[in-house]
Amino acid sequence: MLAQSDPTVAAQAHMRRPHHVRTVWGLVLLAGLALPYLAYWWVNLVTTDRLRAAGAQRLEVYATSLENLLDKYDLVPRMLELEKDVVALLEKPGDEDLRNSVNEYLEGLNHKAGSSNIYIVNLQGRTQAASNWRSKDSFVGDDVNFRPYIRNALRGQPGGFYGVGTTSLEPGYFYAHGIYKDGRMLGVAAIKVSIESQQLSWAQGADKVALVDPNGVLFLSSASAWKFKTLRPLPASVRAELEQTRQYHEQALPALTLAHDEPLSNGTRLLAIRDSNNGLANAPPRMLAQTRSLAPRDWTFVYLSDLSAARGNARVAFLFALLAYGFLVLLFLYWRQRVQSKEDMQHAYGNLERMVDERTASLARMTQDLSKEVDVRRQAEQQLHITQNELFQAGKMAVLGQMSASITHELNQPLTALRTMSDNAVLLFERGRMEDVRNNLKTISQVVARMGTITGKLKSFARKSNAELAAVSIHTSISNAMVLVERRLQLDKVGFQLNIDQADIYALCDSNRLEQVLLNLMTNALDSMAGCPVRQLRLDVNSTPERVFIRVADSGPGLSEEARQRLFEPFYTSKPQGEGLGLGLAISEQIIRDFGGSLRAEQASAGACFVIELKAAQET
Repeated sequence: MLAQSDPTVAAQAHMRRPHHVRTVWGLVLLAGLALPYLAYWWVNLVTTDRLRAAGAQRLEVYATSLENLLDKYDLVPRMLELEKDVVALLEKPGDEDLRNSVNEYLEGLNHKAGSSNIYIVNLQGRTQAASNWRSKDSFVGDDVNFRPYIRNALRGQPGGFYGVGTTSLEPGYFYAHGIYKDGRMLGVAAIKVSIESQQLSWAQGADKVALVDPNGVLFLSSASAWKFKTLRPLPASVRAELEQTRQYHEQALPALTLAHDEPLSNGTRLLAIRDSNNGLANAPPRMLAQTRSLAPRDWTFVYLSDLSAARGNARVAFLFALLAYGFLVLLFLYWRQRVQSKEDMQHAYGNLERMVDERTASLARMTQDLSKEVDVRRQAEQQLHITQNELFQAGKMAVLGQMSASITHELNQPLTALRTMSDNAVLLFERGRMEDVRNNLKTISQVVARMGTITGKLKSFARKSNAELAAVSIHTSISNAMVLVERRLQLDKVGFQLNIDQADIYALCDSNRLEQVLLNLMTNALDSMAGCPVRQLRLDVNSTPERVFIRVADSGPGLSEEARQRLFEPFYTSKPQGEGLGLGLAISEQIIRDFGGSLRAEQASAGACFVIELKAAQET
């Protein structure tokens, strides 16, 4: 009997298995739907709590700042009771000299205190003296008995009051305190302080801050469109009282339109205030409203935190949870597929590993070949750099060789003079003419210094330069190059003109190599003018804040079209054979390019003109 029931039990188990699978997948789907909503709720709750904490902290800072500002002026009206002239004016209101004296005193006190106005009121509520007595809107003579803070002070109850000035139309906070003598009240001292600057520091992105009076009027706000509006419509009795006290003078005090107002469990509210400029088309954003009471003045700070960021974060969390759930489901399906086709995957992995090994070996061979090629290129670049330096040095030596005749002549004359003056010094010494010997030795010293300058410039020009760039004086470089061509200018009867600012000009380059380029250009110019009836060499130096321009122009025959096209080509020269290697301009162009500048030939009406352009530098 038991054996016969076994097939039936197995069949029933086989039938129940799809039902269990459907139940499991149903639970998985339900969890997948619940998880994003749970993430949305949690992120929205956490972000809102953070906004509430930040709003409470900012409310405390704003309230403390405002209370500190107002408390600073609370003692000013009390101090005026101690001023004898103020008491005397209230006793003798007809004394104009005394009134002027009090006006000037109040004017100075108002300036020092940084308040808007300070004034004295008699028992009838009429202003006797004021700090703004010089202006056309002076309070002097005004009847201010309608103001609550004046009436309370006259009844012996000093206090404060916020309102819009009926004369100046500027809002401010008013303090009033009675002035007594021997226990008898003579009048009231009042001060007006502007607190409009406080709202400039309230703007925090999309968040908004407002200060509300007991009637619900927003008299300070970081949103200018909300100022002098109410949180709810004002009853007729309240409007009548405000018109009587003229607290907000001519302001209409319309009510803000609340599209949404929902109290929350933590004492905050969820508000949506409709902007009249947007009409009804766009739904206003919902904001978290927090309040903080300023008890002594019966004001309320309202801080509205924009919940757009919180809602945005919550939506991102919802999408992330949904994508994460989907990823997990796909990962699970992928895992199931891998379990079902494990052998096929192992085979595929084997093929893949072989392909990876082959590709890795190929990449290793390619990397080795590239490394060898990089080494060859690096060696070639080093050899090229060495060759360029040797060419630069060879060019300098060639220039020095061409200049040797004139330099020899330049040194022979001082040497002959030195020999003659030395012989003369011996004769003068033997004859006892010591003063003449001293003069002779001074002359010998000057001649030796002259020879030292010439040989020093040659030595400096001949030495190899380093590759470092620095701020180089253009005046000094031109002066050093001129020492080496000065004698040739004299021998060839070449007129020379230098146009340069008196103030020194600095360029980013190497001084030795720049002097080599200048010497090469001036030597080429002198060679080109050989045999010309008019020989004139001109150097012009101009500069801008970023660039320095040096122009070397001559009065020679100029450049042919072929020479202009092949100007900087190595081993090309227009000079007769044996008088040049054709490397001077090529080397010079390479040197200036290494400086980050350029060397070019410009069109000139007569002769040739080469322009060196360099980066400007500051003196170091």
